[in-house]
Amino acid sequence: MLNKVALYYHTLRHLKRIQLGYRLFYFLRKILRNFFSYKPSKRTIPNSYDPLTLFPSLPAQSSVKINNFQFSFLNKRKDFVKAIDWNFNEHGKLWTYNLNYFEFLHVEGVSKKKGLEFIRDFISKMDEIQDGLEPYPISLRVIHTIKFLTYHKIYDSEIDESLYNQLWMLIDQLEYHLLGNHLLENGFGLLYGAYYFNDKNFYTKAEGILTSELKEQILDDGAHFELSPMYHQLMLFRLLDCINLMTNNLKFGNSLIELFSNKASLMLGWIQSLTFSNGNIPLFNDSAFNIAPSTESLSSYAQSIGIEPKKIDLSNSGYKKYTNNIYEIIVDVGAIGPDYLPGHAHCDMLSFELHHQGEAIIIDPGISTYIPGERRNIERSTSSHNTVYLSPHEQAQIWASFRVAKRSKSKVLEVSENHITAKIDYVTTKASHKRSLYFSEKKIEIRDFIHYEGQGLANFHFHPNISPVIEGNKIIINNHLYLQFHQALQIDLMLYYYTPEYNVMQTAQKAVVTFSDIMTTKLNLH
Repeated sequence: MLNKVALYYHTLRHLKRIQLGYRLFYFLRKILRNFFSYKPSKRTIPNSYDPLTLFPSLPAQSSVKINNFQFSFLNKRKDFVKAIDWNFNEHGKLWTYNLNYFEFLHVEGVSKKKGLEFIRDFISKMDEIQDGLEPYPISLRVIHTIKFLTYHKIYDSEIDESLYNQLWMLIDQLEYHLLGNHLLENGFGLLYGAYYFNDKNFYTKAEGILTSELKEQILDDGAHFELSPMYHQLMLFRLLDCINLMTNNLKFGNSLIELFSNKASLMLGWIQSLTFSNGNIPLFNDSAFNIAPSTESLSSYAQSIGIEPKKIDLSNSGYKKYTNNIYEIIVDVGAIGPDYLPGHAHCDMLSFELHHQGEAIIIDPGISTYIPGERRNIERSTSSHNTVYLSPHEQAQIWASFRVAKRSKSKVLEVSENHITAKIDYVTTKASHKRSLYFSEKKIEIRDFIHYEGQGLANFHFHPNISPVIEGNKIIINNHLYLQFHQALQIDLMLYYYTPEYNVMQTAQKAVVTFSDIMTTKLNLH
């Protein structure tokens, strides 16, 4: 009981007052509304409005598939046979959310007729829909539906009335209790609603949210502050869609266009800097492939609407990248953050990903699920990243599905073009881990120093295509690449699950190297 209280205390104490206030407000309001059997009154669209104009956007992502009543999201399929159950939850809440996003309207092969059937079916069942009427799916559904209606030149009063009332439902439950990418999506949804309905109320609300949140959430080096490359791509995509909307439909002046364009240029520069030459992002924090548009497609879309990347370094976001003609390495030296919103963070401080000659060698295992439980906990744990685990102490007290209580801090001690040293001071025990990395043309040297009564376990997760072999104090990858460990007490190869996409698990091998006090790892790359 005391441990549970401590977890809640160290989780809640980092939240902003606005988060705590809205959590309490929404909780009490729900009780009162249930008691009085509250039902929102339907609103009538007050303004006349003209059709929108939009340049072509990006299609739905490859993880979305649809065939009549067969839907596939997150690599899980459901055949509804005759009627869609918009509340279907057997594949988890994130799957249900995806069903209710309506991004599937933009899958190749979904005709105008079929799309309208889905929209009307959803509207006919609105009174019984649950998760789909939460603010996050409302925000995305509004955007995707308006884009679909605009591209197909559809004018339907029943659909418009439903969209209008959904926007007011969104305003009634804006996600100030969460903040972060959720509140940004709320703002983007309201902005699309404002332009579609020529509604000043929606615009004023959207402008207030987006102006403050973009300044807060986009760091000086262009990173989205939740430090997930996948969510960064999603937020950049939404920014580009909004620039497309505003520049083609000059209804409310240019006050947001300059802000959006500047932030999009920074974000594009950041993700281009962080992306490997093979086009993949590192899977730091909550990231997976085939959810967000690729960096290449985002770059092409940005160019088509006049957005160019800004040249940036990775100083603010806590990443360091070194690249040459032989290898690319990206190191995570940032702390868990932001403090009040660590739900997508992992225990991955001082971890890294390494590509050699364009091929992934040492990788972040990724994520397969948001469902609370052992799998989610494993994927966020210290030992699931390419860093040192001071067993049994995690870098942070990660619990439930999106919560973090006590969290250690990392600090960069030295940095130059070819070297970086950073340190973690553990908050749950009197211990520390310092890691120095030195980069040269054909070699990377990693020096790990631990101040700890026990032993350190250095983890190196290999891509499934790699078949490592232990030879003495070396792990041989191939004729051109090997890892050599100095001061190692024991070297073991173990199986782990590589999870590059939701609900995808591939068996791979990782090295777990035991040491005390000091260990030097030399990666020889030719």
